Amino acid sequence: MAIPLAYNLRNLKERKTTTIMTALGIALTVAVLLSVAAMFQGLQRSLASTGHPLNLLVMRKGATAELNSIMTPQNFQIIKAKPGIARGNNEEPLASLELVTVIVLESSANVEMNITVRGITPAGWDIREGVRVIEGRRFQPGRREAVVGKGVVARYPAAHLGGKLTFGRGEWDVVGVLDAGTSAANGEVFVDLNQIASDQRREEALSSVLIRATDPVTLHALINDLTTDRRFVFDAVTEKAYYESQTRSAAPLITIGAIASVFMAIGSSFAAMNTMYAAVARRSAEIGTLRVLGFSRLSILTSFFIESLLLSLLGGIIGCLLVLPLNNFTTGVGSFVTFSEITFNFTVTPMIMAAGITFALVLGGFGGLFPAASAAGKQILAALRAV
Repeated sequence: MAIPLAYNLRNLKERKTTTIMTALGIALTVAVLLSVAAMFQGLQRSLASTGHPLNLLVMRKGATAELNSIMTPQNFQIIKAKPGIARGNNEEPLASLELVTVIVLESSANVEMNITVRGITPAGWDIREGVRVIEGRRFQPGRREAVVGKGVVARYPAAHLGGKLTFGRGEWDVVGVLDAGTSAANGEVFVDLNQIASDQRREEALSSVLIRATDPVTLHALINDLTTDRRFVFDAVTEKAYYESQTRSAAPLITIGAIASVFMAIGSSFAAMNTMYAAVARRSAEIGTLRVLGFSRLSILTSFFIESLLLSLLGGIIGCLLVLPLNNFTTGVGSFVTFSEITFNFTVTPMIMAAGITFALVLGGFGGLFPAASAAGKQILAALRAV
């Protein structure tokens, strides 16, 4: 004969303070875990969605990022003449010579961070079909004008439309705000290639070339052609593969978050265990009465175990509610690959919340198993003497 669930719900309600404190301990543990998971999910989503499947990024062999790659205009002329490159509306090859550098901006929290500045040509806009200007306009070639990603605008006051950014040899007017969906371009600043190259005195030492292949077969042929051409030493990777590889930049934060979650989980498990042991001690007479009424040891063990699971379920739900406001919150993480900040949004998915509740139930199960066994193991006479 099973003990009714209402019995457990009544006991949790009677011990309001203890129930709430234990549930909050579990909730905080779940919240930390889910925050880390939402951060990684947002970063992964941002980087995985960056780039077109037919876009190819060409850099100097051995370069780990565009920032430490060198590409000359002469190299670019050879690359854009390769067969298999798609052509735009003007029948020109869809190939963009680009310069990537970093500037320092002060965030709204008064913290200085490196931000990626990308010098591009008109072809660079054409290749990036998912990037659109949502406020203002595109920069005009030959002028110190900048178009900033919406993620930069959200975090850095100086980058608002109509503002001025100071880098290179002078000030740059912010004339537009771009929206790149969920891609990493939201955390970049776009400027005219020739102007930034002149300011940086890097007319002959640019960074990379972005090209669009005509089809998937041609894409692989281009990769093979560029990597084996003996006239220069290049690496060619798909744009998607390049950005996906940068998810390792969040590894240190994820590791720290996981370690914190483990320690908090241990503490929460012991808190749940302590709560259930205290409940068993206070309810010895009840346990004896239940045995007299014919409830088996297994029924009592199951009942106390379920009570612990209910307690942890409450904590898991509270933890999910604590993290839910972070969904779509814009933040950034420093990349050890690009040496600049990658801007992205926290992404709290139903799967992440389900994982958090499952994690809470595991904590509650571990914390409630031994007290439940203790309750089930009580002798009838010994339990009744506690009246």
